[in-house]
Amino acid sequence: MQTTNKLNTALLKEQWKSAWQQLYFKRRLMTVSVALVLVLVCFPMFFHHIEKREGYQLADPVLDLLTPRDVSIPLFILIWGMALFALNRAIRKPVMLLTFCYGFVVLCLARVLTISLVPLNPPHGLIPLMDPLSNLCYGQTFITKDLFFSGHTGTQFLIFLCLEKKTDKYIALASTVVVGFLVLLQHVHYTSDVLAAPLFTTGCYVLAKKLAQRDLDPAA
Repeated sequence: MQTTNKLNTALLKEQWKSAWQQLYFKRRLMTVSVALVLVLVCFPMFFHHIEKREGYQLADPVLDLLTPRDVSIPLFILIWGMALFALNRAIRKPVMLLTFCYGFVVLCLARVLTISLVPLNPPHGLIPLMDPLSNLCYGQTFITKDLFFSGHTGTQFLIFLCLEKKTDKYIALASTVVVGFLVLLQHVHYTSDVLAAPLFTTGCYVLAKKLAQRDLDPAA
């Protein structure tokens, strides 16, 4: 067991050493790190801005069939459990980590753009989602108008797209479906938000992959 762990550690160090020797990788990792910090700093201001405006109320026959329930705890466990799972996989594959970080930044920018262009009021019966970690980005106020496509569902699907092993992908896809259903059950998003999330996320992933992996050694 100790021998296997030592071999895995040595391989991990070699992969990161090889990746870090690539100038493009080094620059892009630094760039996306700065971008992530800027996103986290600017998000509270943006979300507080959209909470002050009025938007459209959508008819949603699917939500009409679902009695609102507070499922914050299972959502919290799923979302952050998958985040740790993805980090565990990505840390072993530098290019995968870089691609996911770029994908997350592009996804956040896409949400800012779509939310800005299409103001929506929250669904009837919304129960505020309790997530102390996400609230570090959102601020102390409950955000209810970050609509158009679901960031929770989109992030899960981004993890699915970035992972490489078939079993890992099945786990991430299952998590995407469950998270999508739970945000509907809590009336946090419209059905259209959840259905649109994989489509927008796929576009963000394709763009992010081109930005992150251009001129890089894919073996890194």
